[in-house]
Amino acid sequence: MLLPVIIDETRNFVERDHGPLAEGVESFHTTRWTIVMRAAQSQAPWGQSALGELCRLYWYPLYTFARRRGRSPEDAQDLTQSFFLHMLEHRAFKGVDPLKGKFRSFLLASFQNHLSDAVDRARRLKRGGDKNFVDLDAEDAEKRYRLEPLDFLTAEKIFDARWAMTVLGEALKKLSQEYALGGKASTFVALKVFLDANNSRTPPSYEEVASRLQITTGAVKTHIHRLRKRYTALLREEVGRTVSDPAEIDEEIHALCEALIATEGRLGP
Repeated sequence: MLLPVIIDETRNFVERDHGPLAEGVESFHTTRWTIVMRAAQSQAPWGQSALGELCRLYWYPLYTFARRRGRSPEDAQDLTQSFFLHMLEHRAFKGVDPLKGKFRSFLLASFQNHLSDAVDRARRLKRGGDKNFVDLDAEDAEKRYRLEPLDFLTAEKIFDARWAMTVLGEALKKLSQEYALGGKASTFVALKVFLDANNSRTPPSYEEVASRLQITTGAVKTHIHRLRKRYTALLREEVGRTVSDPAEIDEEIHALCEALIATEGRLGP
């Protein structure tokens, strides 16, 4: 599993005043927290799109939580949809202090509150009001949910694991885009197996990769080192958007690592 490697490689990252982290620290206040606060406190045109991005990223972990709590696929979809819609229409985050707690923990606690009396509200906001805040691929979500390791994990642990996969996926997507923009898409395709967080695939030998890319094995090792280093930076940047203080980044990465370890490698894509 790569997350322990990421933790080791970035142990002193917060002390640097240059490179990718410096940029992340300077722009730290542009976080998921900040986006939500602005969306909640303002009726600016970009508020709904900002919250839409939030929903796009984090709706599936919430969906799995609702399903594990015994909700039907249809109700889980409606509850997830109405939760984000409620945040925008009722300015649910208006009085929230973004400097207290992790966004992951806050979002789950808010969703749990939403579930406690959500049946009538979901029908009113989603079905009765005939409003769709964001397109949710319910069929794909349910296919994914059937693969979840439900026999030994609580709803909270599944949520945390899916959150971890979401954060990792965002960092990986950005890394892929960077390689593509640099004209190195084929290099990324050949090396991304070395970033497999679930360790679900056996990576090829350095010799195989060298032959595929027509470079030396030494160059392959260098490329992998650089790939992991940049992935680490992007992951820290992504995690940095969900905590209230940059000093909490390492702690949150550890928590994400533990969440994935708890799945015993049984988490699907």
